[in-house]
Amino acid sequence: MAQHRILIVEDSPTMRQLLVFALKRLKGVDIVEAQDGMDGLRKVTSDHFDLALVDINMPVMDGLKLISLIRGEPSLERMPICVITTEGAREDRDRAMTLGANEYLTKPIQANKVLAMAKSLLKTD
Repeated sequence: MAQHRILIVEDSPTMRQLLVFALKRLKGVDIVEAQDGMDGLRKVTSDHFDLALVDINMPVMDGLKLISLIRGEPSLERMPICVITTEGAREDRDRAMTLGANEYLTKPIQANKVLAMAKSLLKTD
């Protein structure tokens, strides 16, 4: 039985694979993938997740819009969100954090950083 469910919302299949590979090192996680913001919103509102990793630049609905919609749902306002993006500019980071992201990682990402972030947001060791 998985102790934690993680949603990865990322339009690049390669990037999703990389994130899944990194997060699989955590014990007892169940990982669900979404290929864009709309898909992510559908999944996050119809299921329970303990953590969401969200890319900013995606087709259909971008990550910032997704984060603001997630934070608008009372049942999801406490779910940790980590932004994973190529956007390294300070204003992008500030915007994401203002909208309700808990963490912000810029690509290229390193597996150990993803793991450390996930452990800290899921409060596991």
